[in-house]
Parts: sequence; structure tokens; C-alpha cells
Amino acid sequence: MSAVALAMAASCAEPGVESIPQAPLEECVYNGDNTEFSVWAPTAEAAQVKLYHSASDTLAFATMDMKLGKDGLWKVAVNEDVKGAFYAFQVKHAGEWLQETAGIAAKAVGVNGWRGAVIDWTETNPEGWAEDKSPEIKPSDIIVYEMHHRDFSVHQTSGINNKGKYLALTEQGTKNPDGLATGIDHLKEIGVTYVQLLPSTDFITVDEEHLENNQYNWGYDPFNYNAVEGSYSTDPFNPVTRIKEFKQMVQSLHAAGFRVILDVVYNHTTDASKTGFERTMPGYFYRMAEDGSFYNGSGCGNETASEQAMFRKYMIESLEWWMKEYHIDGFRFDLMAIHDIETMNEISERLHAIDPDVVLYGEGWAAMAPALPAEEIALKVNTHMLNKVGAFSDNIRDAVRGPLGCENAGFMDAVAGNKENIHFGIAGGVQHPQVTVERWTHNPLQHVSYVSCHDDHCLRDRLEEATKASEKKRLEMVKLAQTAVYTSQGIPFIFNGEEVYRHKQGVKNSYNKPDAINAIDWTYKTKYKDLVDYYASLAAIRHAHPGFCLGDAELVREKLQFIDVNDPCVVAFRINGLEGIDSAKSLTVVLNGSKKKVQVEIPEGKYIVLAENGKADVDGLGAFTGNKVKASATSATILAEE
Repeated sequence: MSAVALAMAASCAEPGVESIPQAPLEECVYNGDNTEFSVWAPTAEAAQVKLYHSASDTLAFATMDMKLGKDGLWKVAVNEDVKGAFYAFQVKHAGEWLQETAGIAAKAVGVNGWRGAVIDWTETNPEGWAEDKSPEIKPSDIIVYEMHHRDFSVHQTSGINNKGKYLALTEQGTKNPDGLATGIDHLKEIGVTYVQLLPSTDFITVDEEHLENNQYNWGYDPFNYNAVEGSYSTDPFNPVTRIKEFKQMVQSLHAAGFRVILDVVYNHTTDASKTGFERTMPGYFYRMAEDGSFYNGSGCGNETASEQAMFRKYMIESLEWWMKEYHIDGFRFDLMAIHDIETMNEISERLHAIDPDVVLYGEGWAAMAPALPAEEIALKVNTHMLNKVGAFSDNIRDAVRGPLGCENAGFMDAVAGNKENIHFGIAGGVQHPQVTVERWTHNPLQHVSYVSCHDDHCLRDRLEEATKASEKKRLEMVKLAQTAVYTSQGIPFIFNGEEVYRHKQGVKNSYNKPDAINAIDWTYKTKYKDLVDYYASLAAIRHAHPGFCLGDAELVREKLQFIDVNDPCVVAFRINGLEGIDSAKSLTVVLNGSKKKVQVEIPEGKYIVLAENGKADVDGLGAFTGNKVKASATSATILAEE
């Protein structure tokens, strides 16, 4: 960092409290014959806003000097109708004019996000948007489906017209070549209730001007946090189009019975020098070392400073914006342990005030050690200090499928030493008298249960790398693994396409690999229809039996009982005393990860068999009376007591 940049960083590090705006940050407000512009840069020497006819013009048609107010905002108003124009701010620090930026809170942007856009927001609403309502979904019915827009719809076998676009999720009646449902109809079939979208806010690594090159990226390189990504729209050059199509997608998902979770990446940005943060208030929005370098807990070149008053305000208002303008129902926080606990709790309070049912969870880790002390950040082990914010459970993930980088496939392939972490996961991470792993949640709904996601190997690739078993046996392992997820007291979470046994050709970190690696081949739904049906049946069983999601730590301790089985690869448990909670008196589950048939003693009773031998049916596969359950090797058994 240059001496001038260091001086700017030092001068910007601590603006006074009086320089934090009390009102929400609005950088461009269009009022028809008047448009108001503002940019927050309390320590700047001067600021301008420039207007352009297009997002790529090199010459501005107007340049206006801005005036600094007491709240740190530089402001100016244009008293004519400039709808359709594009704008950029330029700020002067330490005698230097910094490069232009769309600001830090641009809500509508031009192609590739370098300039903000002046739009009439009423034109972004699809027909019926004012009546759009999120469906009511009980906590016991939450099942999350993580989706990348291109993965889900871009393959030629998807039967979807708007491949890789927001509008893919508005199409109904789409089918694979064999006539089986794809797209939104497929989601209905498999019983998921929440769709988690990989980053869909404006990111920088896909060139929106040349989408004919079929570029791919997960999107964890944020540029404009409050604007919609253009590469998933049919016209990234039109700011209104991308916004309207995103809203159409949300509206369609809501109408189909799904709630929508947005994957957000506030922990770092793309190259800091390109962002509005550094081009307006250098050194403030990031955690900086004494030598002026960036701390890098994200592993992506920088980490943001959630503890700074203005960035905390910024995060909260940004999330509120996505809920109010786009009707988003929840958020998944990337590398949540970069953020401080106080900020996460304030976020939760503010968002729950908008929607008491908003779902919030994140990764309870960072890529490397963040700058803040461990006791202050939203690490997984601190989840019990978070209010209504959950975390992904690598406990159950690693126990069931083997830890990341490990050469074995864990419990599902008869590897001993994983039983206690599976007990922990089944209990939803809460303190339980039969669980020896130290709890990190205070409510089971803070525990996100999963065995694969977009990161690392998908489940099929993991199995093909870690075991020499036949495909038939591997499919049995997948069913066993997902039964553990779906019968956990936590929130079940699955990765798009794993229900059709998708693969990524063995690639672990496929964030920038082509569609040939990442796209879901929908002919797999035909080939692995039995697996798809099993997933759907697990969802139906969970929906029919709220005993699998008691939603309260005391109830879990009271109702959940692990059965002592003298086998390191067998986990068995009962959920008792369910009168008034469930249609069944009790629920019994046997997860047999061993290579042999086992027998488990249970209380004498009359039971409906909901799952056994790789089959599952919410209406029952048959009846069982007795006190000894036999479970086949590498399989799960579920019983509901009449």
C-alpha cells in the first residue's frame, strides 16, 4: 500500500458517531422530475456524481459537485427527469481523486455493475407482485434445497427453455427426455420446502457483456451487495429486466409453495481496490493490519469489518432491502465466523421484526483465522450465543461421510469412531444426557444437518473416491446417509441433484468449472428413479411426523432416547411420548452402517414400517409387532408406533 493510501486509511478508520447516517442509506432516489444522489464519505475532501447515457460510455453528459452534510453524506439533487441514465460517484481523498464507483449501496446497476442506474422501481414489479405472499411453512416442515441457477437448469436434458436463468424457475410442466418432471415440478415431487439460491447478488467474475461464452462461477466474489446479478437475467444490459425477472422467480417459487433463501457473502468482497468501499472510504470497511495490508480470514484477499458501525448498519439495511423489495424469506451467511456475534444478533432481531419466520444460518467457520478474537465471532462453537441463527453441522457431515480430505466414507461405509457425532447430529446439537459431544446450539433448529453441499465433493463423487463398493452398495449408502439427515432434530439440507445421484466428475472445488462439470444431467432422474423416490418418501415421512423436529431443546432431552447397541456402526434411537405432537405414539429409527444384519431390541408394540431395506413409504410398507427389529446391512429402518 502506498504512503498516500496509508494516510487515507488512517484518516478514514474512525469517523465520528455523528457521521453515521440515522436514516437508511439511499444513494439514488428517483422522484420523476427530481433524482437525489448521495454517497457516504465523511473524511473526503470533495465528491462528485457523473451521469452517463449508457453503462459503458466513457464521457459523462453531466458532472455535479456534491455537498457534505453532518451525517457524512455528500448530496446533490438533479432537478430534471434522468430516468434511464447511469451514474458514478468520484471522491477525493488526500489530494487524490479516487476511481469512479457505483457507490456502496447501488440497487440497480448496468452491465457488469460498474455504474448505478436511475430507474423507476414501479416498473420492476411483475403483475401481481403486490399480492405475492410467502407460503406458511411450519418449522417441522423445513427442508432446504441448495441450488445453483446453471447447475439446475442448463443441461440440454432439463426440458427448460430459460436455461441457467432466473426464469427457469417460473416454467411449469418441464420434463426430461423420458417424460419425468424437472425444474420447479421436480422440487414439488421431492418434498423440499425452501430453495436456497447460491449467490445471486451482483458478482464480478462473469462478464455479463459476453454471456455467449457460457462462463460459470458460484458467485462468491461480491461486487454490489444490493443489486441483482445480471448473468442470470435474459438481458443484463437492462437494469429493470434483471430485477423484474428475479422477482418473477421469487413469485413463482412462492406460488408453488416454496420459501426462498438467499446465499449472501458479506464477509469479503472481490478485489478491494475495485469496490465502492475502498473508492469512497479507504481502510474503513475492511479489517486492516498496522502496515495497511488487509486481514484475510476469508482466504479471498480481505475480510470485512462487521464491528464497524457503518458496515454493521450497511449489512442490516442490505438484508432488510432483500426482504422488503424482493420478498426473500431467509439468508445463508457465507463464512459467518468472519462476522461478530453482536452484529449477527442485531441482524436477527431486525429481520425477525419483519418476518418472525425468517430462516437464518451460516457457515460457522472462516477460511483462516479472522482478525477478531474467537470469543467475539460467529464460530460454530458460539452458535449457542446467537439468537435464532443456525450453523452448518460438520459434526454429522463428517461422521456420516468421512471428514473432508479423508480417504474413507465414514459411518455409511462401516467406519467406526463416528457414533457420538451422529448422536450429536440426531439431537440437533443441543445438550443431551446421552450425547458426549459438547453442545454448540441452544435450540435444535440452529443445527443444519447435511452430508453434501456445493463445496467439496458431492456425495456421489465422495463415494466413488473413498470406497471400492459397487454402485448398488453406494446407492444404499446414500439412502442411509440421507435418512440420518431427514430424521435429525435439526434442519435437513440437501444439495441440488444429489437426489438424482449427480456428480461433478470428481471435481471438489468446481466454482469456476464449465457446465460440463457442474450441470445436472436430468436423464439421471430416470436411471436413479428409485433413489429419487426414496428422497421424496423421506420428505413425506418428515412432514407427516413432526416428532422428528421437536423444535425445543427441553423436548429433545425429554423425548429422544438413544438405544444402546453394541456395534460402533449402528445408531438407534426412539422419540417417545408423542401424544399431542405426532400421529404416532413413538418413532424408532435404526441406522445400520455395518456390513451385516443387526437386531435391535425395542419396547414391545405395534408398529407401521415406514422404511426398511432401501425402501420408504409414508403410508407404510407393512406392519410389525414385537420387540426385536432386524435391520439389513447398510440400511435404515423407521418405525411409527400405532
